[in-house]
Amino acid sequence: MTRRAPPGGRSDDEAGRIEVGDCIAVMAALPEASVDMIFADPPYNLQLKGELHRPNNTRVDGVDDAWDRIGDFADYDRFTRAWLSEARRVLKPDGTAWVIGSYHNIFRVGAALQDLGFWVLNDVVWRKTNPMPNFRGRRFTNAHETMIWAAREAESKYTFNYAAMKALNDELQMRSDWLIPICGGPERLKIDGKKAHPTQKPEALLHRVILAATKPGETVLDPFFGSGTTGAVAKKLGRRFIGIERDSDYAAIAKARIADVRQLDAEALAVTASKREEPRIPFGTLVERGLLQPGEVLTDPSGKWTARVRADGTLATSSARGDHRGSIHQVGAAVQGAPACNGWTFWCVSLEGKRVPIDVLRQKLRAEMGPG
Repeated sequence: MTRRAPPGGRSDDEAGRIEVGDCIAVMAALPEASVDMIFADPPYNLQLKGELHRPNNTRVDGVDDAWDRIGDFADYDRFTRAWLSEARRVLKPDGTAWVIGSYHNIFRVGAALQDLGFWVLNDVVWRKTNPMPNFRGRRFTNAHETMIWAAREAESKYTFNYAAMKALNDELQMRSDWLIPICGGPERLKIDGKKAHPTQKPEALLHRVILAATKPGETVLDPFFGSGTTGAVAKKLGRRFIGIERDSDYAAIAKARIADVRQLDAEALAVTASKREEPRIPFGTLVERGLLQPGEVLTDPSGKWTARVRADGTLATSSARGDHRGSIHQVGAAVQGAPACNGWTFWCVSLEGKRVPIDVLRQKLRAEMGPG
């Protein structure tokens, strides 16, 4: 792979652009409240004391680049607050930021995030299936990195594609510990047999981050773009990206990588919608639209209780517990003697000889209406 700097310090792709330069200066030139999400993989400031070697005395190919060494803790804190301040300025009011780090830096980053007004939503642990061993045998193997997910402020109405994350996890709630291998194999970019970038992140990690917190067409900013993993995944998932990288060689690598990415089509980009995002359908709408008729009888799934539909979208029933009038939820709770009831799944209508929850009729209307 040939490394050539993008001409003019900037490289445009159909899905976004790469800016070559200092991230603080470049962000300062971006419009306020112009990006939807930030993913940042800042220097970890490893503070290594000499080289690391394996038991056979071969040198460990770790991170010893100049860009990872900021200085002492005070220097690193000043740097962190400076770039985070610009990041918060360019983030939309309802946007979120993800910052990844190790034990060397993530606690200092977390304090700066909170001091600057960000509202921490989660700390997500990336558990590596294949971490680098601890060759000296004097500490635990560092098998994880930590991502802090934070909204711009406490009042932000941020995006979280909960249902999509649940679907991605075999219909179980997505946990905050993610088991994902480190970048390797064909995905690992190399030049002359050596790693093109020492801290290239796996695309699987960015896939989950971007899918969780953005919508197609939104813009993702990465102020430490490196080899361009954020841009590659953003483009594939139909998001726009802005990548900032001060090393022109890395920027050229990212440019070539992203040029080979093809965006998924609209159908493939569609994600499972959260119930709260679906159009609200009152029960009365089913009566107005003729999907249910006044006087029609509904039953519970077992057929034990019945209720009659009224013209105003309420139910009426007589049972051993008395006569009841009200919403599908109120009457469902009353006949059971329960504190609450989801009337959409409790009450059923007969369709083709089978008891079917009335929620099926609601979903039919939602499909006709489209997104709310």
